[in-house]
Formats: sequence, structure tokens, C-alpha cells
Amino acid sequence: MSRRFVEFGVSLAVLSMLAAPAVGAAAPRQLPESCKKAKPVIGAMLPNTVNPYYIAMKSSIEKVAPANGFDINVAIAEDSNERQLAQAQAFIEQKVCAAYLNGVDSAPAAAVVKLFNDARIPVFTVNVIVSKPDMDKQGAHIVQYIGADQIEGGKLMAREALKDLGANAKLVYGIAGDPEQIPTEQRDSGWNDVMKSNPNAKMVAKVNTKVDPAVSLRVTTDMLQGHPDINLIWADTGPSAVGALRAIQQLGLQDKVKLYAFCAADVEMKGPYVACAAQEPAKYGQMVIENIKAYVKGGKDVPPEILVPLKLYRGGFTKPGEVG
Repeated sequence: MSRRFVEFGVSLAVLSMLAAPAVGAAAPRQLPESCKKAKPVIGAMLPNTVNPYYIAMKSSIEKVAPANGFDINVAIAEDSNERQLAQAQAFIEQKVCAAYLNGVDSAPAAAVVKLFNDARIPVFTVNVIVSKPDMDKQGAHIVQYIGADQIEGGKLMAREALKDLGANAKLVYGIAGDPEQIPTEQRDSGWNDVMKSNPNAKMVAKVNTKVDPAVSLRVTTDMLQGHPDINLIWADTGPSAVGALRAIQQLGLQDKVKLYAFCAADVEMKGPYVACAAQEPAKYGQMVIENIKAYVKGGKDVPPEILVPLKLYRGGFTKPGEVG
């Protein structure tokens, strides 16, 4: 999909992902022999350690895994789907007991899951939802998904925007998002569902920020210049919010354009940046490790999906580790 403007919608492929449940078909419990070791190894995969979200998650799982009787090896994909696939193969060769997967992108992550399935290694996913249609095509399955309640997060922020700006205000909004990720598309769908309830609200553009502040600055600047009537921006990740805020400031639109977002780390909510929804990546990481322990060491079934409510922040800073 083009990394430039996406006007008035998203790809059909991603829409089909949004309509599907987050988990693959159920499968019988299969554990590799390496799980019988006194201290089995978890192979953990994260997209990057540039985003504060992943910094917090990495720190958490490296502390929590040993406390739960595991060694953990963490591989960083540097936002490359191909590298993440190679890292999965390396973990298989290392005979890890379980896989902790935060995929780079939703569709390509299905191939990573399939690799582990073929090696009889259970897969636990977090944050980025793996595309169920792609898993189904490959006969792949996961044990569990844990992440924020993304749709409700988008709805939460849209309700805040409508409450703040007034039912009769004319709202012309753009989205600084990432159409290649299921969670961000779910946030946008929640936001749009609420906005549709207001006949005075209209979406005019959506840009792909690649969850990168520098990219977000560039494409949001283009969006604002191409649509000078925009007075509201929805940024569906923290890094996207950082770039969108800079674009508003650099164009001198602080008094015209309001920004609602998933929370940006270490950025004060003031002026155009009104409110945000916060995730807790350290908490999600801990939950995944504890569920791996229950499944691997305790022989217990775990819920196939856990959606965690988000926190609402207005003004000031978020707490450390609570980001979008």
C-alpha cells in the first residue's frame, strides 16, 4: 500500500483483518522438549527499540521472565519483516520453548507464526495483531493475543473531542495513522464510528506516518497544507502524535487545529495537544510472560485474547511507561 496520502479509507485487505477475530484456529497443546529444562528459554521478538513503547516492554520482559523461571532472548527486527522472519528461524534453531511475538506488520507476521507452529513451539502475541486471514491461509495459529482494547481507545478519544469541541462545531479532521497495522486501523475505526454520530464532523484525509515522528511531521504537514480547512487531527500512535504536533506548531496553526491521540512519551499536553489514550506496554509484557508460564509450566489453558482498557490523560504528562 502507498505510504503517501490514503484518502477517505483503508485497503480492503486491512478491512478484512478488522472484521476478523484476533486469534487463529485453536490447536492442541504442543510443547518442544526444551520446555522440560529447569529454565526454558523464551524467544522474544520486538519491532524496534526506537519507540518508547518497545523500550518499556523490553525492560519489563527482561525482568519478569527470570522471575517466572525462564531465560529470555530478545531479538529486535529494526522494523523489517524479513529480519523478523530470520530471527524466528534462529530461535527455532536455538530450540526455544515458547515465542513472544510483537510483529512488525500484521500480515507478514503470519509467516513467523507458521514457522514456529511447524517447529511445535507455542506462539504468544502482543500489541500488533497478526492477521487472521493470513494465518488461516497458511494453517497457522497462536495460543494467545494480549493488547489494549484498540477500538474502544479510538472511541474514547473521539467522545472526548466531541465533548470538548461542542456538538454544533464544524469539525474537519484528518488522521495521522498507519494503515498497515491492524491495531492502528482498529483505533481509527473506533474514532470514525463515534465521529459519524455527529453530522457536523467530516474526515478529509488520512496519511501513513509509519509510526515514525519524522515521517509523521512530513506527511501531516502535507495533509494540513493540502486541506487548509482541517481543524482537528487524530493521531493513532504516540510517535505519530509527536510529528503531528510539530507540524501544527511549525505551520503556526496552534490556535486553529486541535490534536487528540494515543499518548506520546514525554510530551506535555498543552495548547493544541488536548488529550490522549495511554497503553501500558510493561504491564502487557508481564501478562504475556505470566501466561506463558501458566501454559508451559502449569499445563493450563489461557484465554485466547485479553484486551486491556486504556487510560485517559488530559493535560500535563503521562506516567512513565504509559504511552501510545
